[in-house]
Amino acid sequence: MIKPEKLEEYYEKFLEDPSYWVQDGVVEVHLEMLKDWGLLNQSEEEEKLLQDQFPFYFHVLENTSKVTLFNNQFIVWIIPEIIQELHSTRVMIALIKDNDLKLEIVYTTSGVYNTPKYVLKTLRHFLTEVIDTEEEISSFLKQ
Repeated sequence: MIKPEKLEEYYEKFLEDPSYWVQDGVVEVHLEMLKDWGLLNQSEEEEKLLQDQFPFYFHVLENTSKVTLFNNQFIVWIIPEIIQELHSTRVMIALIKDNDLKLEIVYTTSGVYNTPKYVLKTLRHFLTEVIDTEEEISSFLKQ
């Protein structure tokens, strides 16, 4: 596991220029994306099923500038921002691999999508996507 004191070093490095570290650049969450992923208007039953299927447990570190979530697979930084007088949230997801971190996804939410509900639904979607991709790569390499 990455030592907590190293988290701040990685955070500063990734925050300086996140688009340098991720292939797809910074993803802006918008209506069509949420629709395509089926993250809008889910019933309580569907949400409960999703939580049961994809449970993610994290340790939490919080300070005035960000919330850091970490476990044995991921480090997630949730950073509230104000961009052009609009409240936004930037989320950076890093995968722990070989005792190092690789920034996988950076996304932002703003406006009506900048609520805990959509920030966390989107986070769960991306974490699942990273896990699925890693499993595919791993199975491909085993062949």
